[in-house]
Amino acid sequence: MKMTVRMKIFACMGLLVFIVSITFSLTTQFYAAGLFDQFQREQIDANYLRAAPEEQIEIFKSFFLENMQLNALFQVTHGVRLFFFVAIGLLFSFWISGVLTLPLKKLIAAIERVASGDLDVKVPVDTKDEYGKVARTFNDMTFRLREAEEARRRLVADVAHELRTPLSVMQLKLENYQQAGHHVPPEMLLRIHDEVIRMSLLVDDLHVLSLAEAGRLSLDRKPLDLTVLLERIVDDVKYEAEENGLDIRLRPISKPVTVMVDVRRITQVFINLLTNAIRYTPDGGMITVELKDRVIERDAFFASVSVIDTGIGIKEEELPHLFDRFYRVDEARSRHTGGTGLGLSIVHHFVRAHGGFIRVASQPDEGTIFTVYLPKGNDKYME
Repeated sequence: MKMTVRMKIFACMGLLVFIVSITFSLTTQFYAAGLFDQFQREQIDANYLRAAPEEQIEIFKSFFLENMQLNALFQVTHGVRLFFFVAIGLLFSFWISGVLTLPLKKLIAAIERVASGDLDVKVPVDTKDEYGKVARTFNDMTFRLREAEEARRRLVADVAHELRTPLSVMQLKLENYQQAGHHVPPEMLLRIHDEVIRMSLLVDDLHVLSLAEAGRLSLDRKPLDLTVLLERIVDDVKYEAEENGLDIRLRPISKPVTVMVDVRRITQVFINLLTNAIRYTPDGGMITVELKDRVIERDAFFASVSVIDTGIGIKEEELPHLFDRFYRVDEARSRHTGGTGLGLSIVHHFVRAHGGFIRVASQPDEGTIFTVYLPKGNDKYME
């Protein structure tokens, strides 16, 4: 049984009371024994022994009440004992306060180090009480702060890298056109325009992603039949798939699959997944969109949409980083063929904003399966 801080304080106070009680009992016993010894030496004689019991009691009482010297001695002794008990209590309380506040002192020292910018600090977890829980929570917090700081540094570096390339292209071409000193035909400006569009899309994606990560993404939730939405999206991307020599199919179910979602955000989720599948599936491959209703996951009902391709696949060690910003698995997913590198991160955060989650399974050279789970809820749209 683990002891809480309250239980420790109670136990320490109980121990203090026990010590004081034992000390008081012993000192009182020694003091009374001394008085009896003194009474026996001074008062018990032949006359005392011949007296009646009532007279003996009166003599005994008179010894304590009339002997002022003994009374004064009692007062002094009582004050000494009281001082002794108070001193014991203060010393014991000082020791207990030091023991109980030691973990707090360690935590304060760690907090001061974090405040000064040191995120590598870690508080030792020595107990299982509230102090231990606070220490574990503090260590978890500093770990998340380190992750957030590392993510911030990577983001700054990635954004700088992504913006540097189109800016360099535009700067070089504009300088060449300026040095040439002749009229620039419109078609020569197309590449500059393409880079401007790329930067604009990057900035828009970063803005939306930042809102989603901060939990500030606004959602206009409405009932939506996923079957109808997926039919429209598959029809929109079918031309691009056929141009790449791919066969794309939708496996709907016979009844409507209705969920409460932001249509625009969820549409972007499935377009990003299908675009990725088309981009990384070689000629002659197949892409299948599979819809399921009322899948039980995490003790709740979800509608699931799987995007299954027969593409190049992803290595197992790459899967945990697949939804990181600007993460590209290999050279095949380069900047020029893989977009901004924010698509899957946006998909992940859009799905999470709806209370759902996404799973991925893949085998190199065999294909990849992305499965999106959207909550059905307990409303009238479930059936």
